[in-house]
Amino acid sequence: MGSAEEIQMEMHGWSVKMSISRVLAMVTVFSMIPGGVLSDIRGTKGLEAQQMAQGSTHLHRRLKRGWIWKQLFVPEEDPTLRVIGQLKSDSDRGEFSIKYILSGEGAGDVFEIDEYSGEIRTLKKLDREEKAFYVLQAQAINRRSNEPEEPQSEFIITVQDINDNVPQFQNEPYVSSIPEMCPMGTTVAQVTATDADDPMFGNNAKLIYTILQGEPYFSVEPKTGIIVTSWPNMDREAREEYLVVVQVKDMLGLSGGYSSSTTVTVSLTDVNDNGPTFQHHLYTFAVPENAALGTTVGRIMAQDGDTGTNARMTYSLEDDLEESSTFIIQTDPVTQEGVVLLAKPLDYETKRRFVMAAEAVNDHVDTRFLPLEEFTDRTTLKIIVQDVDEPPVFLSPLYEWKVPENAAVGTVVGSVSARDTDTVNNPIRYSIDKRRDTTKAFKIDPNNGTITVAKALDRETSNWHNVTVEAKETTQNHLSSSVVVFVKVLDINDNVPRLARDYQPYICEGTQAGQLIQLLNAVDPDDPVEGHHFYFSMVPEKHINPNFTIRDNQDNTAGIVARRSTFTRKDRTQYLLPVVVADSGSPALSSTTTLTISVCSCQPAGHCPTGGVEALALSMGVSLQTLLGLLVCLVTLTADLLSLSSSSLTSFCAVSSNADAEETQAEAAGGPGGGGEGAGAARDGVAEGAVLRGTRGRKS
Repeated sequence: MGSAEEIQMEMHGWSVKMSISRVLAMVTVFSMIPGGVLSDIRGTKGLEAQQMAQGSTHLHRRLKRGWIWKQLFVPEEDPTLRVIGQLKSDSDRGEFSIKYILSGEGAGDVFEIDEYSGEIRTLKKLDREEKAFYVLQAQAINRRSNEPEEPQSEFIITVQDINDNVPQFQNEPYVSSIPEMCPMGTTVAQVTATDADDPMFGNNAKLIYTILQGEPYFSVEPKTGIIVTSWPNMDREAREEYLVVVQVKDMLGLSGGYSSSTTVTVSLTDVNDNGPTFQHHLYTFAVPENAALGTTVGRIMAQDGDTGTNARMTYSLEDDLEESSTFIIQTDPVTQEGVVLLAKPLDYETKRRFVMAAEAVNDHVDTRFLPLEEFTDRTTLKIIVQDVDEPPVFLSPLYEWKVPENAAVGTVVGSVSARDTDTVNNPIRYSIDKRRDTTKAFKIDPNNGTITVAKALDRETSNWHNVTVEAKETTQNHLSSSVVVFVKVLDINDNVPRLARDYQPYICEGTQAGQLIQLLNAVDPDDPVEGHHFYFSMVPEKHINPNFTIRDNQDNTAGIVARRSTFTRKDRTQYLLPVVVADSGSPALSSTTTLTISVCSCQPAGHCPTGGVEALALSMGVSLQTLLGLLVCLVTLTADLLSLSSSSLTSFCAVSSNADAEETQAEAAGGPGGGGEGAGAARDGVAEGAVLRGTRGRKS
């Protein structure tokens, strides 16, 4: 090879790494000797190395002093405390002049070194899964000089793996679902296991998966743990859930390895591979004839092996022309039953039995599994109507009649009629509900239902009458029913028209001829069909009224108009004007009202300011001056009660009253053209106000 170093390397087949200061060696495979010499202590205890050092001066010259040690490794879980290797300096001649010191990971508690021989031994059992290797440093110290014989060197002790761990499944529990009827080879789930042993050392951590339970429906891929289906057309309705037990073994499944198992719960999800099916070809129900609309007649159910959306269905009825949709069917969203409901009234006497077809159809169909027609099924419904003793039924739901208000007592207004719809057809008697009939204006014949007028009617008092008539069976259960009769009282012209209010017209001094004095309206309690039309006029006289006239506006109003000018209070204080109001009835009715027209000293705007005070005075039977005197007395009495004696106050009031009385008498006796009519008007009551206003006008 060309050198002793090269010969030594070839002889032993070892690799040599040169280092000046430190050497790092993987001791499970090799021991490294700086200087180029590698020795196995187990067989030769360094003999070969020593011989080479002694027998070849050429090699001795080329090598520096360095470390000599065997390969260092320790198997895990070994309970024996033993020597695992030796460190030795090439300067060690067996004289114990060298002191070996160990430091680094585990030094002193896991490993120790014999300071004289350099042997390294374990102090306790090791676990590779806890720590796989240890990095340590070694020193060789001359005991005499206490100086290092070699530079500090670093090496590694590796813990060798053994198969001491059971493979463990991850992410448990495993739950999966697949659709029923899925094809073979459908992926179900993947199970995964891990092994804490060294995957790089032998087969300790090499895993194999197998099926323990679940065949022939499922299989597992040995290396990946993927579970797939191996059985075609698995039916959820036959079996919904499977428990698949998968085993994992290390050592590639060879004997002596560890194993564990897990369970995968596999559920089959539903697909629509079943149609609805009725369990009976005929369903029979009974319902009383008086059942209310919306009453549940019965329920039918079509069975569907599917679940959820795939089991939803819609029911329908196929009536013939005679049934005319008397019943309807609805799907109960919770139970998926078909609920048969009454949609139209029943009558036992008219129809006693109904026969119809019912159909159930899946809402969601899937023709991959069934043909379209298999998602539908039909059955027959028979509904029997039960007879019920029913109350009498009026031929009309209500009655409405008209009668004139002058109808005589005993006049027939109309007749009601009711019948017993039951087959026995019981007799019926009629009566008026007295609890609701407050007017007692009508009576009824109990046998034939004829209603007549019982007392005089007055449309102006009550123009509508609501009468409740009861019809009751005379036998069996005495069932009864009632109907409302509306009677409208028709108007006749039996009320006279009148002026709309108590008019108190006045005319201002200086009013010109043709000027409107008062607008008149009229009222009439009657209600003619064509509406009211009033006519206004004056009482016919031999001579035309020289003072006033009435102008009919032809719109149910009229105006009082002055015929002349120069009305003055000095001439006359009031005028009496009879007004006739007639209606358009047949025969026509009329009334006459006498209005008192007062003459007033009006303000520029035409207002008569003293009319109210004068009217108050005349209504009390005193003159305006007397009333004012009394008011002054009351004010004075209130203000000067403490300073004025009662005798002085009485004298003052008496003087004022006497003076007013004398002035009133003089006014009634004098005045041009006003004496006789003024006195007559004072007796009439209404004219007193005009007298008072005229008196006050003259005083002013």
